[in-house]
Amino acid sequence: MGVSATLLVGGVQTPVAASGMHRTPATQKARGTEPSVTTALARCQERASVEVFREGGVPLLDWRENLEFDGRGTMWVAHVTKHRVEGYAPDGTLRTTFPVNGPGGIRRGPDGMMYVNSGVNPLTSGLGSGVMRFDPTAARPKAQKVVDGVSGINGLAIDSAGNFYLSRELATGILKIRPDGTKDERWTRAAAVFGTNGLEIVGDQLYASVITSTASPVVRVPLNDPAHHTTVTELSPNPLDAKLLDDLTSFDGDLVVASFRDGQLIRVDPRTGRSCVLATGLRMPCSVRLPRAFGGHDPRRELFVVEASGRIVKVTVG
Repeated sequence: MGVSATLLVGGVQTPVAASGMHRTPATQKARGTEPSVTTALARCQERASVEVFREGGVPLLDWRENLEFDGRGTMWVAHVTKHRVEGYAPDGTLRTTFPVNGPGGIRRGPDGMMYVNSGVNPLTSGLGSGVMRFDPTAARPKAQKVVDGVSGINGLAIDSAGNFYLSRELATGILKIRPDGTKDERWTRAAAVFGTNGLEIVGDQLYASVITSTASPVVRVPLNDPAHHTTVTELSPNPLDAKLLDDLTSFDGDLVVASFRDGQLIRVDPRTGRSCVLATGLRMPCSVRLPRAFGGHDPRRELFVVEASGRIVKVTVG
C-alpha cells in the first residue's frame, strides 16, 4: 500500500538561451511548426500524484541513485551507499540484491543484459570504477566488469550499437566507450560539455542534464556529430535558483528531468525548450524512468523515481 498525495503542476517557462542549430520559438512560429501555448500548458496541467512504492530510511545514508527496468518484470535499483544493486517485483517486493561498489547509472543494453556504473560513490572510488554487466534472468545475478579504469563517472546511456556514454560531473566531455571497452577520444573531445549528470538517448540524439551550471541547462548532443551540441533550455534564469539537475528520461515526446534541489520533476519540450513543473514534493530525486513491462504499471501515464531519501516513488500523470 502506498501513501498518496496530490502534487502541484503547471508553470510553463520559455528557454532562456539556445545556441547552434536549436530553433527559437520565434523561428518555429514563422515556419508554422511551433506548438501552441495552450497545448504546452495543457500537457503540464494534467493532475499528477505520487505514491510511495517503497519507504526510505535515513536520508542520504539510504541513497538510491538510479533505476532501470529490464523489460522482464523487474526494476533494478542502484543503491550507492549500501554498495549493491536491488531487484524489485511490480508489487514492491525485494527479489534479490548483489554487491557493486558505489553503483550509479544503470541501463538495459541492446543485448538484453543490464549495465551499471561502479565507483560512483567518491568515498569508495579507490576500490575501482567502471561499467559492470549482469544477467537479469539469472537466479543469482553477479556483476562482472566490462569497462575498467574510468573515474569520476555518474550517468549512463547505451546506444543501439552497444556504445557506452558516461557523464562526468567534474570534467569536460561526455565519455564514449566502444563495445570492446576502448575509449572514443575524438567523440569525447567533441562532446565538450562540462558537468553532465543524467543521460538519455532519443533516436540519434543524446540529451544530458548539467548539474554544475547555475543556469541548469539541458543539452542535446547529436550521436553522429557531437561537436554540434546545443542548449535545449536553461531552467534557472536566476543563478541563485540552481536546480541541481540529475537524471532525465523521455516521456510522451518530451523530456522529464529531476531537480535534486527543488524536489521536482520538470517537463521539457525538446523542440521548443518550453518547460513546466510536472510534479513537486519529492525528496532529493535522483533518477526517473518509465516502467517497461513491469506488471500492470502503465508507461504512458506512470514514472518511477528514486531519491537520496531512500524512497522509491511512483508518479502518475492524468
